[in-house]
Amino acid sequence: MIMKKYFYIGIVVILMISLAIVGYGAWLNYSDENQIASRMDNRTLQLKAAKAEVREMQPIITMETVRFVSERMTDAVALTDGRILQWYVEKNSNVNKGQVLLSMANDQIPLKIQQATSAVSRAEAALAQANSSYRRQQRLMAKDATSHEKYEEAEARYLAAKEALREAESQRDQYLVQKNWLSVTSPVDGDVLLIYQREGAYVQAGTPVALVGNFDRLTFALTVADSSTRRMELGESFELKFPNRWSMGKAYDTEFGAGNQGWNQKVKATLREIVPPLSEPADVRRAVWEVDNRTHLLEPLTYTGVIMQAVNPYKCLTVPLSAMYDNARNAVFVVDGDGIIHLRSVVTGADDDKYIEIREGLSEGDIVLVGNFEGLEDGMKAEIVLEGENR
Repeated sequence: MIMKKYFYIGIVVILMISLAIVGYGAWLNYSDENQIASRMDNRTLQLKAAKAEVREMQPIITMETVRFVSERMTDAVALTDGRILQWYVEKNSNVNKGQVLLSMANDQIPLKIQQATSAVSRAEAALAQANSSYRRQQRLMAKDATSHEKYEEAEARYLAAKEALREAESQRDQYLVQKNWLSVTSPVDGDVLLIYQREGAYVQAGTPVALVGNFDRLTFALTVADSSTRRMELGESFELKFPNRWSMGKAYDTEFGAGNQGWNQKVKATLREIVPPLSEPADVRRAVWEVDNRTHLLEPLTYTGVIMQAVNPYKCLTVPLSAMYDNARNAVFVVDGDGIIHLRSVVTGADDDKYIEIREGLSEGDIVLVGNFEGLEDGMKAEIVLEGENR
């Protein structure tokens, strides 16, 4: 009995010790969770930040592709049927508007001109005879020596002969114009870029025979956000850069681009037009630039990776581009005097690929977070390190 009593006492002691161990473990776990939660509630994030500052900016627009066009480039077209006899210019020749490029032959036109000339001669003879009869009837009518009916008949024959002569002359003149069309002329001042037809080829009216263009002035257009055009002025100069060594090619195998280094080229462009004008409300606008291409560096084709930067800087309130909350560029994290971060809406303008203009929402000296915003929420506390400063 005594042994059994000691056995039960031992079991009770073991159970009590086990319960004490479990309880102590639960208390430790609860205490640790409270401490972790307390630390999380009072945690301070170490983040990079920058001040909103007024600085000079030269806005940059990066264009993945841009199409340059010439407003003075067009085909020289044959205006009548014929066979090309001779070209008077070669590819890459410089020509003036109205200069003869080639001559053609059409055996039917000289024959038609001869026939039309004979018809004019016959009509002139008929008119002379009708005019003589009409004048005679006029004299007789003045003396009451003829009837009114004969006078009117003579007058009608005279007017008909006069009209017949006009028609014959018109037909002859038309054939003479077609004869002139056998010489195809340049439609514009420029260079012969392409020759489509060779000597001996028979072409019909309306067939292009050569492409003539003037590349001294090229234009290109972009669709730009209203906020980016607000700082632009008509006549303002911009600098185009071509950092992509493969972006500058040739389309017409001309002498244009002969001095092209193929990379890092700079070209001047002038803002010529903004549609709709800035006086009218619009979310986006079409801006047209004109390029001075007298160095013959560019051709009218599509270039890639072109960077355009304003030549004249202006002062404005800016923050780093890395302060933008997302691609919409309309919000930033601001740090207040207590180190609490707040997501704030802003209105942005142009950028220079490093800083962006702030038009509304911030004041000079405001501190904004920069860098990675993953996991950040409004109301968190932050310990900041300003860019350019050491802790």
